[in-house]
Amino acid sequence: MRQLLELLGFVALVQGVLGLVHEFTHWHVGLLQRLGFLDGYGVFAGVALIVLAIALFAVAGSTMQ
Repeated sequence: MRQLLELLGFVALVQGVLGLVHEFTHWHVGLLQRLGFLDGYGVFAGVALIVLAIALFAVAGSTMQ
């Protein structure tokens, strides 16, 4: 379970950073740019994914095995 949470956190972190890179540099990277309903909210979605990644890492670190 811990590895799954870490993997999901890593994917969320990478996609959040790539979403911010896309918004500020207009490079065509990441998956956030491909989601049409997020048009105009790319920065907020990128920050939300980074916050989600931090929360997933925190939960993964607190799980007991």
